Amino acid sequence: MAAVLENPALPRSILDTDLYKLTMQQAVLRHFPDVQATYRFTNRNKNITFSRQFVDKYRASVSLFTDIILTPDERAWLESKCPYFTKDYLDYLSSFRFKPEQVHINFVPTSEDGLAGQVEISTSGSWVETILWEVPLLAILSETYFLVDDTDWTYDGQEELAYTKGKTLYDAGCWLSEFGTRRRRSSQAQDIVMQGLIRASKDNTNPQGRLSGTSNVHLAHKYDLAPIGTIAHEWFMGIGALQGYEHVNDISLQLWEEAYPNTPALLIALTDTFSTDAFFNEISKNPARAIKWTGLRQDSGDPLLFAPKVKETYDKIGIEGRDKLVIYSDSLNVDKALKIKRQCDELGFKKVSFGIGTFLTNDFRTVSSGLKETSKAHNIVIKLATLNGQPCVKISDDLDKNTGDKDTVAHVKRVFNL
Repeated sequence: MAAVLENPALPRSILDTDLYKLTMQQAVLRHFPDVQATYRFTNRNKNITFSRQFVDKYRASVSLFTDIILTPDERAWLESKCPYFTKDYLDYLSSFRFKPEQVHINFVPTSEDGLAGQVEISTSGSWVETILWEVPLLAILSETYFLVDDTDWTYDGQEELAYTKGKTLYDAGCWLSEFGTRRRRSSQAQDIVMQGLIRASKDNTNPQGRLSGTSNVHLAHKYDLAPIGTIAHEWFMGIGALQGYEHVNDISLQLWEEAYPNTPALLIALTDTFSTDAFFNEISKNPARAIKWTGLRQDSGDPLLFAPKVKETYDKIGIEGRDKLVIYSDSLNVDKALKIKRQCDELGFKKVSFGIGTFLTNDFRTVSSGLKETSKAHNIVIKLATLNGQPCVKISDDLDKNTGDKDTVAHVKRVFNL
């Protein structure tokens, strides 16, 4: 057992998470401080199994989360870099401590010898507390797996690979944000990627291209970059469970505006929680809100259908859409981003950004193949399951990404005529 518990994977900081977990935590603290939540883990690739040794080490890591705190230096940086965080919220975050008893981990053997199987993970507690578990639980799961169950890989060449990807995108005039915390190979891998992307940005020859920043708040602090992120599916899912679905998108945006008044940088709407068509139908009925929000983010479905639909919606309600920010963040690679960029240029969009995750922070080859074959990354998620006992669901533009209680999914589809 001692060998299993040696050097458990841990976040490097309470800020070793995606920015939108902090922005959403502040919004939950403001609007729903007493709501109770549950979250559940899903391994979308059942061909990847886990060992008992992995589960032991993973549990050991979770038990040590109590030592993770916001330091005075980190708080001072947040006050300077993220002025939308209030003193009350920063006081809350300074006093926040993870509670490992909120995390439930169960190993389900699937092999004949009982040594390999799947892992069930759930968290339960107040929404404002449990909201911070998702990203680090996923990140250390991936890191622990590649420390214990799959070691047929190496860091060799990773910085140069990230440099090449970054430079190709910058030279094509792309805005790039690093979004790879949740499914990174390891914390070290993500740090190496950031070094490559930063170096490529210094060698960039196209003034239109840029490294916009990173969703990882710790790395933004470390490298003096902009932390990137606003709002996730979780917010819309939660509002739907608590306040109903008929006007869920508009209500969600309204409550977000109340949490972040006069903060254009955080007014980036995620469109696909209950399908992009449902979102556009609803936002079209409130042109004032559409004007107020800075931009839109695409995260499922065919990305080449998104920009034409955005332009059509803005044209329909008399808004100049070319100055709106359009962000893409669904399973991107260099070729896909370049194709999307060409389309957006043709449509006249001036501000297009790409949030790229796993392709940057978990793109490895197996040593045994001479670095020719892919070392497969995980496709893992932790989603909000219930709030105050009410099921939370997501109706993605990709059918295989729909999540949640089947009866509630069917109800929401009826509401939106899907």
